[in-house]
Formats: sequence, C-alpha cells, structure tokens
Amino acid sequence: MLWAARLLSTRQAIPRCVPGARRLISGSSPDHLEIFGVRYPTDAITNVTPAILAKLPQRLHTQPAHPLSTLRTLIESHFPDFSHLSSLSPLVTPFKNFDELSFPKDHPGRAVTDSYYINRDLMLRTHTSAHEVEVFREGRDRFLLTADVYRRDEIDGSHYPVFHQMEGARIFSADAAGLAEVEADNVRLTRQLAMSNIVIEDVPHISPTNPVQPSHDPRYSEAVALNLKLSLNTLLLRLFGGVAGASRENPLQVRWIEAYFPFTSPSFEVEVFFQGKWLEILGCGVVRQATLDTAEVPDKIGWAFGLGLERIAMILYSIPDIRLFWSTDARFLSQFEDGKITTFRPYSKYPSCFKDVSFWSPKDQVLHENDFCDLVRDVAGDIVEDVKKAD
Repeated sequence: MLWAARLLSTRQAIPRCVPGARRLISGSSPDHLEIFGVRYPTDAITNVTPAILAKLPQRLHTQPAHPLSTLRTLIESHFPDFSHLSSLSPLVTPFKNFDELSFPKDHPGRAVTDSYYINRDLMLRTHTSAHEVEVFREGRDRFLLTADVYRRDEIDGSHYPVFHQMEGARIFSADAAGLAEVEADNVRLTRQLAMSNIVIEDVPHISPTNPVQPSHDPRYSEAVALNLKLSLNTLLLRLFGGVAGASRENPLQVRWIEAYFPFTSPSFEVEVFFQGKWLEILGCGVVRQATLDTAEVPDKIGWAFGLGLERIAMILYSIPDIRLFWSTDARFLSQFEDGKITTFRPYSKYPSCFKDVSFWSPKDQVLHENDFCDLVRDVAGDIVEDVKKAD
C-alpha cells in the first residue's frame, strides 16, 4: 500500500512518534482518557487521538482578534435580540448527537470511521445541532450557538477534523398569534430587502419534493420558511455585500436550493455568487416537530440554520488553507484585529516537500483512510499539507 504525503512549507521537525500513533499501529489503547480534568473509561470503539484531544481547550471562536471570533461577533451583531451561546462542552452522548435530531439508525455519521468516540456512550459532537434540544428546553425561543465540532476527515487544504459551526434558530407559538408575528416580520424584512443591493434566486418554500411536515399547517410552515429565507438573505448581504462591492448596478446574487437534512423539512441550502463562482454557504430549514416535542415545546414551530465559520472566513479573509486558523505564528495572528476583516497576506517562502510512505496492512484488518490520516496528524501535526492513496 503506497501513500503520498506533501509537507507544508516549513522548517519544523517531525517528532519520531507519539502515543496516539503507537496506539493506531499496535491496536492497544489506554484504559481511560482524561478530558477537562475528568477521567473517562475507554472501550473497543474509542478512536479519539491525542492530536484531537489537544484541540479541545483552544476554542478559536472566542480568542480575541482571531478571524473566527471576529466573524462570530459580526453575525451575533446582526441578530442582537438572540441569545448568544459559545461555551457548551464538546462531549455529548450519541443519543444527543443523533437520535434527538431524528438521524436514521444507519446514518454514516454514526460510524467510527466518521466520528470521534470517547467510548460507546460518549463522543465529540459532530455539529452544533447536538445542543438544539437542550437549548429549546431551557425556554430560549431564538439563539445563536457557536462551537467547535469534530469529524474524522481527510488531509488537505479545505478539510480539517476540527472546525467551528454556528447554529441559529428561532421558534414561534404554533397558533394564530404566532402566525401573525411571523407574517408581520416577513413584511418588515421584505421591505428592507427591496431597498437593498441584492438579487435572490428562490425556490418554492414548500413543494412535493421538499414537503411540509404532516403535523404542520401548510400556511404556517410556508410563512416560517419565508421568514428563514428573509432573515438569512439580510445576513448574507451583511456578510458579503461590502466585500463583493454590491451596488445597484452589480447587486449581490444569492440563490436557494432544495436540500435534505434529517432534522428539518422543508430544507434548503443557500449559495452566494462571489468572485466569479457560486459558493455554498449554509444549510437550513423548518425544524422537525419531533425535535421540538423532545425539547418539551410541542406547541412551537420554527426554523434553524447551520454554517461553518471557517468556510465563510476563508472567503472573506482570502485565507487559502483551513489549517492556518490553528497557527500560532505571529506572522499570521498579527494580521488581524478585533471587528475588522482584512485580506490575508501569505508569508511562507519555503517549498513543499513530497514524501512517499509504503507499508503492509494485515489481511484480517481494514485500514480506513481516516485511520491513516489520524496517524499522520499524531506524528506530524499540521505540517502535512496533503495525503493521497497512490496504490
């Protein structure tokens, strides 16, 4: 088996080996993991590595002047009357991460090749939606929740096993008064957008291929979906209008696309036309009634969206590689200020270095690509730019 790895431009030395790498090679693991000062037992499905555990305390989205923190505060300022949450623990149960949100039992995200497990009863959240039920249950009817999330992934400039999401949600009373509130807000937002430099390519709010939920009034569901779209159109104009140079002659272009998510229906993705191409920005939809029932607010209806902070920050700041967000190099960090979006200036002058790695894998064991990528991260950290299977 032959794998090709390319090292980032750097003079940093690669450590010979680390405990996590030995564990992946030998198949052995410690009988417990200590996380935030608490010991958790391991078992046969434990797969979280030292390189990943080391990321847990860093919370880039709260570090002053960091691009992710600036983007978080910019979005929060657009929704000033929402609760702003950013300190929830990344440790959740699989039930909370998947079942509370109506994920199918056979969803690939549950697999150990896709998610990080402390043990079979505890994992690292794979999305901010894992906290949706608990926040609704607390009685919050509108909130923004920002957090680090964890998914096993390949090694390249646009993927990383730790990234940051923002979850936004708003719910209304499922009665005539709630519908009147939604419709009044829709009128306000429609007028606001009509005077703005934005062109929106829309799809039906509900359709046979993107249906209203059986327990929802179609009129109310359609009004909520419209409220979601209008709210996010104003956010996209706030985020991209300035950097895109939106004007009456050259307005910001936004388009909506039907989508599927286990936890919303109808569901949508939204794209922005920026620098000559369409860019996927976020996913959203009308919250599944089962989620609200589990949260003990069965008399509510509402919407939710989720966006990746790195995806948007890479566009706004022109940051070419997702791993740069984790850099502690002063040449990176000194380029940014609180509340200000600036264009990133590359600073490395050293060429890439290509290395081939070959080895035999046992016939009776399957080495998943994500297993090898985690091994590379444990040994070499973030100086490996790209890993591809060659043979």
